[in-house]
Amino acid sequence: MRIKQIGAVLAAAAVFALPAAPATAASRIIPLDAGTGQQPENIALEPDGSADLTFAWTGEIGRVTPGGRVSVLARVPVPADGDIPVVHRKIFLGGIVRAPGGDLYFAVSTGTAATGLYRVRPGGTPVQVASLPPSGFQNGVARDPATGDLFVADSFGSTVWRVSHGRVTAFATGDLLAPVTGFGANGIKVHAGAVWVSNLDRGTLVRFPLTGAPGRVVASGLGPVDDFAFHGGTVVAAVNQDNRVVTIGRDGARTVLSTSDGLANPTAVAVRGDTVYVTDGAYFGGSPNLLRASLTR
Repeated sequence: MRIKQIGAVLAAAAVFALPAAPATAASRIIPLDAGTGQQPENIALEPDGSADLTFAWTGEIGRVTPGGRVSVLARVPVPADGDIPVVHRKIFLGGIVRAPGGDLYFAVSTGTAATGLYRVRPGGTPVQVASLPPSGFQNGVARDPATGDLFVADSFGSTVWRVSHGRVTAFATGDLLAPVTGFGANGIKVHAGAVWVSNLDRGTLVRFPLTGAPGRVVASGLGPVDDFAFHGGTVVAAVNQDNRVVTIGRDGARTVLSTSDGLANPTAVAVRGDTVYVTDGAYFGGSPNLLRASLTR
């Protein structure tokens, strides 16, 4: 694969532990069905290698087995009066994370009181565990493994919400999370003592210490960056409308997957070992899919 250098600027290179970002080699593409609304927005990995996906506009959570079988795991009812600000859809399912016991937590936006953070237990049905502002667009979700606290990135509200034992507080707010014309805070992860957030409109990656210290931009010039994950000290990020996946390390940022590998509006990435999983929502053309690739040196 050809590796192309892009114009990202690392504001704090020491944040990243690896001296160089890895390349990738595409290994498998699992097609999804756009006709039934299987446009994946986010991903959580199961211990057996299955991938749990939020389907953006249907209220469904799908599961893709390692062999490529796709099924519907759970469904949130679509409210008849749903009307999400700006996008004017009835429902949107955003980020999803898996807790150690198998519970899945995910963000739901409807423009109604049904907006919030939801949980589905193995074999159960989804329940709302925290209400979030209907005026927002609840996007990425992250979990702090040390405390079990959950964080939700509000793309319209310029806020990261913290949900701790059912109590909702604003963990971070302000311009670093704000949109320019569309979507601000998007992907979110807890890593190395901080909450990391991507800002799609601004093309930035921002780090907020869990101590409550002010946040700062650690990477910029990334383009419309969506969700991301960590591979050691390297960030692997989906750049949605540019149809790229990039790695960001001490040596800067570089494109490692593109349309030639099957990307169609990549929305999220997950990493396990040296394997990266990429969801493609195909919002602006192409075919939705789940791509699996190997990270190489």
